[in-house]
Amino acid sequence: MRSFTDLDNVWPAGLLRRLMAMVYDALVLLAVWMLVGFIAVALNGGEANESPLFHNILFVVTFVFFAYFWMRAGMTLGMQAWRLRVQSLEGRPITLQQSLIRFVVAIISFAAFGLGYWWIFFDREQRSWSDIASRSRVVVLPNAVRRKRKSA
Repeated sequence: MRSFTDLDNVWPAGLLRRLMAMVYDALVLLAVWMLVGFIAVALNGGEANESPLFHNILFVVTFVFFAYFWMRAGMTLGMQAWRLRVQSLEGRPITLQQSLIRFVVAIISFAAFGLGYWWIFFDREQRSWSDIASRSRVVVLPNAVRRKRKSA
């Protein structure tokens, strides 16, 4: 099984950095939702579709978006911009099951007025509810300049 590198040079991600990555990801996800909406309208003869099926499709597309990036490289586009990576406690990419748990618990965390993310301030390891439930963690990666200086 593949393992990430630089495991000794990472540290837990704080709330502000995570929130900024979420803003980036929300913008990318909005574009994906618009594309799905355009396809749905085209398939529906030009009529908007507010059916529960359409909302379920958006929900599944959202999960697939996050799970794909988390399982593939450990980071979404927003996480790349803020040098964040989600990884298992062993330093590996997370599994589909961990992705599903992270996704569902993140929704619960937001529904609880963000309490699952405010939890970062109370946890010694700066873990959110999603991290704890999925047995994973979000870490900050060292920047390329810092890595080059250390190796020189």
